[in-house]
Amino acid sequence: MDECKCGGNCTPEITSVKVLGSGCAKCHKLLENTKEAMKNKGLSIEPEYVTDIEKAMVYGVMSFPALIINEKIASVGRVLKVSEIEACFGRS
Repeated sequence: MDECKCGGNCTPEITSVKVLGSGCAKCHKLLENTKEAMKNKGLSIEPEYVTDIEKAMVYGVMSFPALIINEKIASVGRVLKVSEIEACFGRS
């Protein structure tokens, strides 16, 4: 595997994106914004929409919607704008 040459400032590969939610309008809006941000960034994977509360609780999330990128919590309790989600992809 090639070693990173940027000193740790490169964008990591995005391997999974999940939106956790209860099925409410805010959760759907975060999912829509996430899909748009992924399209803008040229990501070919599909975001997973998780509405099963038991599966969502695995992440320790106590409010919805939540955005999970590469199995790390990126946002909780907010409907992020498309530009905010795009920024999250650079630091996941």
